[in-house]
Formats: sequence, C-alpha cells, structure tokens
Amino acid sequence: MDVFRTPDDRFENLPGWDHEPRYLEWEGMRVHYVDEGAGDPIVLFHGEPTWSYLYRTMIGPLVDAGHRVIAYDHIGFGRSDKPTDRQWYTYDRHSAVADHVLDELGVDNATVVVQDWGGPIGLRWATEHPDRVARLVIMNTGLFTGKVSKGFLAWRDFAERTPDLPVGTIISGATATDVPPEVIAAYDAPFPTVESKAGAAQFPLIVPVDADSVGADVLTRVSDDLSRWQKPVLLAFSDSDPVFPHPRSGQVFTDLIPTAGEQVTITGAAHFLQEDRGEKIAAEIIAWMGGS
Repeated sequence: MDVFRTPDDRFENLPGWDHEPRYLEWEGMRVHYVDEGAGDPIVLFHGEPTWSYLYRTMIGPLVDAGHRVIAYDHIGFGRSDKPTDRQWYTYDRHSAVADHVLDELGVDNATVVVQDWGGPIGLRWATEHPDRVARLVIMNTGLFTGKVSKGFLAWRDFAERTPDLPVGTIISGATATDVPPEVIAAYDAPFPTVESKAGAAQFPLIVPVDADSVGADVLTRVSDDLSRWQKPVLLAFSDSDPVFPHPRSGQVFTDLIPTAGEQVTITGAAHFLQEDRGEKIAAEIIAWMGGS
C-alpha cells in the first residue's frame, strides 16, 4: 500500500499553531496528535477536510481552564500519514484508529467534543466506551443513519467528481467570516498533491445515504445507545450551515438524547464554526463544564 507523508516543512510557521507534534503508530503508519495541559481530558474530534488546526483557538482557553486537551489527526489528514488508495478509507478503519489513539493515551473521564465526521467517529467511541466518558459536546454533525440533507448530497457529488479537492477554498466557502490567506494556506498545508487528498476526497462517500449503506447499521446502534445516554450533553450548532441546517439538525439530538437540553446557537458561524467562533465555543464549554 502506498502511503504519502506530508513533509514536515509544510507545517512550519503556521499562524496560531505552536504545538509540539507528537506521534503514535498504527499498522505501520504515523498518527499525529496534540496533547496539552493536565487534568481530565477534553478530546477534540475534527471532520472533513480539516485537521486539528481547526481547534487552534479553542485549545489554549481549554488548557488555561485546567484541562488536558487532546486533538489528533485522522489518518489521511493533517500531519498523519495518508494512504493514497481512496478505497482504503472506511468508517471502521477511522474508528479503529480512534480506539488505538485513545487507548494509547490512557483517556478516561473524557469530555468528547465532535463536529462534522468527528461526530460519527467520536460518538461511536463514546457509546462503545461509556465508562471512559464524562460528557459530550456535539456541534454541526449528524449520525448518518441513511437520511442526509440536500446540502450534503450536493457536497458528496462534488467530492466524488473532484479528487483534487480545493481544500482551502472549501474551508473559505464554509465559514461566515473572512479567513485570512495565511490561515487558508495552513488548511492546505497537509495536502500538496492529488494523492495526498485521497482520504479527504473519500470521506463524503463513506457517509451512508440510505439504510442499506455500509455503516448505517453501526450508526443506528450509536443512535440507539444515545437514546439511553444519561451523562451531560452540550449541543452547539451554528446559525448558517447548509450541510447541517439550523435549528433542525441540533433538534435531532435534543429529541434523541435524554440529557440534552436546548441547543446553544452559535451566531455568525457556518459549517466550520470552530474557525468562525472558536473562542466563543471554548467559553461556552468551560462555563457548561463548570456547572455539569
């Protein structure tokens, strides 16, 4: 299997990003993660086509509030290694990497924070390891059990037709704020070639679009487990995301999870709400954790 490793110099002098790179190995591949601070862990799961850089304005405030903060890059993203065969990427493999990383890092009593594809991966991990989870924070995601929005179908069609995904342009187009060119370049940094984008291009095609699709049964089980979830849950959805439209995307979780209250609306934010309002979201999480 051919694996692309993004040269380290692509990650030099990224704005707002001075975290020491750390690595674990999984099936001969390098998995990058950030591990900062001390205390009970907050685990940040990124989505598509981002990497842990998406959480850069949240990591510092969460650490300063007295928490250990972990953010890792899915295989195929960020500083993690990238198989070049699109068919290598599956939901089960992404979940297996999550299991390995969080086992190796000894994660326990965790606050699990998810967004986009981080939702199906992180919520699966949480519901399969409930004894290691203290809280859930769910943002702009869905459980993908066979029902998807028209906005998502349009995005899926684009990804299927565009193996050379314009990652920075996608980020810019899915934010409500003007993202500086140097920040766009940081999102492009992991992906200097078409081959390096295989995982990013394939992620939308992994989403189950009907009940018979691969992974729909697993996500139905995750949904069933969440319907019996008894630990604290914070829902934070942005007000202008065409992929996960407000307010109904958050309302799905409000209706499903017994401990989920009304969703917090993150105003002035689009799909990548961490990029638009990261410090605001961190403040919401810190305040909520103080009372939960």
